[in-house]
Amino acid sequence: MKKTDRFAVEIDGRAVEVSNIDKVLYPAAGFTKGEIIDYYTRISPALLPHLQDRALTRIRFPNGVDGGSFFEKNAPAGTPSWVRLETLPVPGSTKARETIDFVVVDDLSTLVWTANLAGLELHTPQWRVGHDPDLLVVDLDPGAPAGLVECSAVAMLMRDRLADDGVDAYPKTSGKKGMQLCCPISGTQSADVVSAYAKRVAEELAKRVPGSITAQMAKKLRPGKIFIDWSQNNAAKTTVAPYSLRAQPTPTVSTPLTWDEVERWATGAEPPRQFSPAEVLDRVDAHGDLLEPLLEPGPALP
Repeated sequence: MKKTDRFAVEIDGRAVEVSNIDKVLYPAAGFTKGEIIDYYTRISPALLPHLQDRALTRIRFPNGVDGGSFFEKNAPAGTPSWVRLETLPVPGSTKARETIDFVVVDDLSTLVWTANLAGLELHTPQWRVGHDPDLLVVDLDPGAPAGLVECSAVAMLMRDRLADDGVDAYPKTSGKKGMQLCCPISGTQSADVVSAYAKRVAEELAKRVPGSITAQMAKKLRPGKIFIDWSQNNAAKTTVAPYSLRAQPTPTVSTPLTWDEVERWATGAEPPRQFSPAEVLDRVDAHGDLLEPLLEPGPALP
């Protein structure tokens, strides 16, 4: 049997079909679909807890990162019966749909099925199905010529400001040009409350350091500054999941960081960088899941 044929692998007692595993999806690196499935399989012990009970949005690249892509929220035709689906409202849908059957990735078999469909990027909301948000996410988006060095400095300012309110922040790279801070919260407050709090803190820091930070979305205000995107906490928004691949020329990963690393990047003691799938697997072997604290409830926001 050729590797490019369709065949089934047994995972958790389920027959999961995989196909075309030699197909190159990252041409600049020669990184194949089989390697993508292998990465997601090996990282699954750290990744799956962050996907559990969250409605998943996939960004699929059936012809690789140099080809077209599309966001997929709904379950595609041919979804196996064992894939968990949750029918959820989608107010304001551009396709005039009131509800969507979302895929929820709670197990390795569903994760491999998703990877086989070239779902390279995995994005989740800040809430679990049936609950209010249990995460506050701060997206730090650099406007050129600002980059990860400046993101790191702003991340430390944001960390210290959130700590004043008893909120712990955990950093990760976006896998592209920016960073995110993820904060466990109580899960007892609405998305509107969480978003309003994030906006208030972002605007406070922008007033404190107006030359380096903006809390306004207008792109004309962003060059040379870090945009603190508080709107990520809107109930309809999603954020790339930790350990998700990103569609860059070569495969990069949204990678959890230590605060020591962030400080070294901010001070110039170490050049900031993105991380490859192999490096992320090594990091998890060495440090475990640096974002494990996100899996436990945090405080209510003031």
